[in-house]
Amino acid sequence: MKEQIHKFTLPTPFAVGDVNVYVLKGESITLIDAGVKTEEAWNSFTKQLNEIGLHVEDIDQVLLTHHHPDHVGMLDYFSPDTPVIGHWRNEPWISKDPNFFDQYDRFFTEFFTQLGVDERFRKYLKGLRHSMKYSCERSLNNQVQEGSVIKGLEDWGIIEVPGHAQSHIALYHQQSETLIGGDVLLKHISSNPLIEPPYHEGEKRKKSMLQYNTSLRRLSELPISCIYTGHGDEVKEVSKLVSERLTKQRERAEKVYQLLKNKPMSAFDVCKFLFPSVYEKELGLTMSETVGQLDYLESLRQISCQYESDRFIYHTH
Repeated sequence: MKEQIHKFTLPTPFAVGDVNVYVLKGESITLIDAGVKTEEAWNSFTKQLNEIGLHVEDIDQVLLTHHHPDHVGMLDYFSPDTPVIGHWRNEPWISKDPNFFDQYDRFFTEFFTQLGVDERFRKYLKGLRHSMKYSCERSLNNQVQEGSVIKGLEDWGIIEVPGHAQSHIALYHQQSETLIGGDVLLKHISSNPLIEPPYHEGEKRKKSMLQYNTSLRRLSELPISCIYTGHGDEVKEVSKLVSERLTKQRERAEKVYQLLKNKPMSAFDVCKFLFPSVYEKELGLTMSETVGQLDYLESLRQISCQYESDRFIYHTH
């Protein structure tokens, strides 16, 4: 590997805790991910950068693993001339495209109503976008996809690993069996496959949990000796951890199946049962997890969904 990998750990205001960003120092100097938009994160970043003999102006380019605010926010502190590289699906999020966010609001209002979310919880829909204040307002200079080659990082390949985010990519160095993986696989916690609105109005939503399971299985099939993660420690035993995560997910789905065997329910009723103490505070996360399990069970043809009284009701077969 021509590049040295420097890991910086930066504070965030989120429950997930600190976020990791990486500086690849080689023919070019590339920053992988860009923390949250807070002075605290920026000061920590510049201090750690100086400790390895670099300044902000030395960074040639920034590569995004995905669009979540804890991975993109500090872009606003960089010079507008610093190239930003990522999958095209980052663009409406990081540029805060108003048309996209109007569509976002319409999608979640309609979809959560169909899922049976009570009217008195509609106020929580407004909170789904709360974290965007820690994001940025930038655009991509270079859009990449599976197989793209990045200037200055010719030995690293791009692979698409959607699920946690539709925009998610990872950077893979085949010779050293190294992956810089963002949030695709974390050592101590499971990544939540989040519901996202379609990128083009009228399209069907992507089934994030099914995508995520596919991405995990793909990782387990690659020769990877180390994953540098978006949060926490590196992952060394990739296949073992993937197997554990997929097993836990199947166990959670089985719990949902047994619940529905007792009586048909809406997704919101299932969510309240699974997350009785946190669903109000974390409506987006808990509904994403719930819908993910329902999508999984539907894919196995263990349950089906019928539209009854203005909402989806899930039945076992």
